[in-house]
Amino acid sequence: MKVLVADRFSDVAREDLQELGLEVVYEPDARDEILQTVLADTLSDVLVVRSTRVTGDMLRASSLGLVIRAGAGFNTIDVATATELGIKVANCPGMNANAVVELAFGLIIALDRHIPENVQDLQQGKWNKVNYSSARGLSGSTLGLVGLGVIGQGMIPRAKAFGMKVVGWSRSLTAEKASTLGMEMLSSPAEVAAASDIVSLHVALNSDTRNLADETFFHQMRDGAFFINTSRAEVVDESALAEAVKTKGIRAGLDIFKGEPATVTGEVNSPLFKLDGVIGTHHIGGQTSEAQRSIAEETVRIIREYRDTGSPPNQVF
Repeated sequence: MKVLVADRFSDVAREDLQELGLEVVYEPDARDEILQTVLADTLSDVLVVRSTRVTGDMLRASSLGLVIRAGAGFNTIDVATATELGIKVANCPGMNANAVVELAFGLIIALDRHIPENVQDLQQGKWNKVNYSSARGLSGSTLGLVGLGVIGQGMIPRAKAFGMKVVGWSRSLTAEKASTLGMEMLSSPAEVAAASDIVSLHVALNSDTRNLADETFFHQMRDGAFFINTSRAEVVDESALAEAVKTKGIRAGLDIFKGEPATVTGEVNSPLFKLDGVIGTHHIGGQTSEAQRSIAEETVRIIREYRDTGSPPNQVF
């Protein structure tokens, strides 16, 4: 069996695959037409990607039996064409949960204490203690969670450690589960928006969640509330968010946004980051050593079981 890895992947994980007797082709910079050519030329059985987009043309040019997204989301893979061709698609859900939770809280604290502005003023030789001494603090505030998968649930104990109340919504959430988690279940995302000082999104991207945070959602949010998105850019109507920042004083912390570069370096032209009250990071939610090690180990496990049984764990299509 031949495995093509078309993204950065640890040396240890590649060695683990080779020890399983698999042939590993490592092309971490292959993208677009180059990746399509590599797939056609290598006749690989398994493709491993992280952020690399996998198109229908690539799949049709390949001899793949399995595509693995070495991460949670799989919206960068043309799953409709994969299904049509009988190519299985699997992912690594929950392996980067701790990393994403940590970043979400980093963004929350950075907004509350105006940390980016503090740093910028100090770098410019300015002392503005009076401007930064009125943060409301997290204790006693309400955190609203939209989506309660592994990452959303991981937010709850951290929030409680800060003395926060937690409310939330998920299609699969039950009153019994909410009680077990120690949170209050609400009936809709809009209700979460209205009840929270801080709203954090943790949903997968699908037809139901696209533009979930829309004009109605932001209208429900409290003036001056915080909005955190570490899930997918497409779940937010960015025009509606920008308007809420301007008219309601919403402050936003974003790890993802529309139009972000597909490469590891590049230029950013998002108008959101020109607005006062919006801060961001470079889509690094899952990028810790601990998270990447867990994802690599899970990827190896998926490939091993696929080799042995023909049925990969975590198959999504």
